[in-house]
Amino acid sequence: MRLAFGILLFIHGAIHLIGFVTAFYSTKTPMQVLGISKSIGTLWLITFILFMAVAPLFLTNKKWFPLAFIAVGISQILIIMAWNDAKFGTIANIIILLVSISACGSHKFNKMVKEESATLINNVVPDNSSEILEKDILHLPKVIQKWMRNSGVIGQTNITTVRLKQKGQLKLKPGGKWMPFTAVQYFNCDNPAFIWIAKIDNNSIIYTLGRDKFKNGKAEMLIKFLGSIPVVSEAQNPKIDSGAMQRFLSEMCWFPSIALRSFISWEAIDNTSAKAILTVEDKSVSGIFTFNANGDLVSFETDRFYGGAPESKKEKWLVNILDYKTFDNYKIPNKCSVVWQLKAGDYNWLNLEIIDIDYNVSAPYK
Repeated sequence: MRLAFGILLFIHGAIHLIGFVTAFYSTKTPMQVLGISKSIGTLWLITFILFMAVAPLFLTNKKWFPLAFIAVGISQILIIMAWNDAKFGTIANIIILLVSISACGSHKFNKMVKEESATLINNVVPDNSSEILEKDILHLPKVIQKWMRNSGVIGQTNITTVRLKQKGQLKLKPGGKWMPFTAVQYFNCDNPAFIWIAKIDNNSIIYTLGRDKFKNGKAEMLIKFLGSIPVVSEAQNPKIDSGAMQRFLSEMCWFPSIALRSFISWEAIDNTSAKAILTVEDKSVSGIFTFNANGDLVSFETDRFYGGAPESKKEKWLVNILDYKTFDNYKIPNKCSVVWQLKAGDYNWLNLEIIDIDYNVSAPYK
């Protein structure tokens, strides 16, 4: 659809040459005599040039929409002046205007999340003062000690910030269709916080942008269709807050040295599982990590509110680990599926893959 829209810009722009030619040259074009003066004909030429400039900017992901607004505005005025012959050009202008509004909304959204991301990790100083030693993990449950060794934590310094890239598929409701997404995520591991920024169905000009944020014990969810139309906007909701904390707890498997931090406590369950408790701003959540005999994480489960509505109740929320990969000497889960275990049946709503991860880099992706 991106290519189709780019072609539309070129074709729609090229049609404006007819007005220019009618004003400056003798033609057989069966157009209404609009009193096309040479000054009006010049405007048709300018509009052609504007659309010819917009199309390559769009196709190369440059900032194209300000120029598109100008082109559409001038174009529509000219179409109204030549309504009998040019009225169908209004359809193209409406399509271009709607996509331009979406692009403008996306630009504002991306600017907002870029600033939020920078605030989250920019001032975090990497802790390179000392390596994590064997003696530092001996107070943990034995299964967690084994996981820490197997993950490559021993000999590394503490992780203070994380930035990563994901791709995958998600469903917005049970029985819904899978939608592809890409995302970037940033973590502050000194003061538990994250921001997750996703683009859903990003192979099309029709898409949804999402941002989940957790900081200082508070969570925010924002989803915008076409980057402009709010679909979900949640904040100041204790159920959403606790869900974001549980998400942070589950995702610590990507930066395992955080298991040593004071805001996380552990309780042994058996030889293959342990309960983790995360405490932030006097609020606590917990979840159970389960491992195989080699010390590889198999799953994480917790009871999480299924939505933020007043009637929402806790349901079993399960993360299944599908594969592992080594990044910067850390062996971490890089593929997983996330399932709500509901009374009506399992709702596998998310499958994701980590495709890139950086530790202790205090700057967002460019």
